Amino acid sequence: MLKKIYYTDSSKATILIRLMVGVVFLSEGIQKFLFPAIRGAGRFEKIGLPSHEFLGSFVGAFEVICGALILFGLFTRLASVITFIIMVVALSTTKVDVFLNDGFWQMMHGSRTDWAMLLGSLFLIIKGGGKFSIDKFLQNKKDV
Repeated sequence: MLKKIYYTDSSKATILIRLMVGVVFLSEGIQKFLFPAIRGAGRFEKIGLPSHEFLGSFVGAFEVICGALILFGLFTRLASVITFIIMVVALSTTKVDVFLNDGFWQMMHGSRTDWAMLLGSLFLIIKGGGKFSIDKFLQNKKDV
């Protein structure tokens, strides 16, 4: 089972997607703790989520942990499943209202980073960490 989690191909270019997704999630997670009123609990309260204090820290912690795992390429697929779920929830809780009130193009403009993170996470779920990842190192070690 563990082998399936870290299995990856040998693509060299995957590191570009890992850098994009990992840096954004790590940064956003840290900001939920540095600026809780606008990025964490306060933001969650503004959009009407229950238990906003808990959710701000909970989501922030997962963003930091998964962002770091993706950057290092360690358990990339598992971390990407979590970031994918975070993005589905983010889009459904923040962008549906924009779509209904302001229209399709406002929603698309406001969600460009969300879509990039959603699709980047999906890419990493499919491909894994790539050649320059700890996952690849672990895979090569098991193959020997």
